[in-house]
Amino acid sequence: MIQALEGAQSKAPAVDGSNVSFKAHLQNAKPIINSTLPKALKARVQHFEPLVQEISQNHGVNPKLVKAVILQESGFNPKATSKAGAQGLMQLMPVTAKSLGVKDPYDPVQNMDGGVRHLKTLLNSYNGNIPLALAAYNAGSGAVKKYNGIPPYQETQNYVKSILGKFLKS
Repeated sequence: MIQALEGAQSKAPAVDGSNVSFKAHLQNAKPIINSTLPKALKARVQHFEPLVQEISQNHGVNPKLVKAVILQESGFNPKATSKAGAQGLMQLMPVTAKSLGVKDPYDPVQNMDGGVRHLKTLLNSYNGNIPLALAAYNAGSGAVKKYNGIPPYQETQNYVKSILGKFLKS
């Protein structure tokens, strides 16, 4: 798995300057082992597993990556709303949801379909570079462009690291 991720990185622009390299993200990733998840969370993950598999496959995105994003974003709570106003399983901002044609961001199918399409667009934009796509999902493509890589925001740095850890341990 790590070799596949490193291969994806080699096709993408280098992340340099004040940004942490891809390999450093992998080495510093904080793994979340499924056996340590609380029972209620495990039940939610299992409940949505078939939907994750189907939608991920439909859009050509690794289902383990989608699962890691959802775990980080909402803890598999389809009714989650962030302080910033992001909604649903994949925590879509209202403007993003609207642009993706998501009419009900709390509907798991609509939210996940829109979120996975958005993630796929970001992965394509960054030539398959998972850390850059995750950084853009969290901080926006403008921030990734501004810093020519993963922005130096602590929240975004932690976000990318956490999801990579979940992804690599799934």
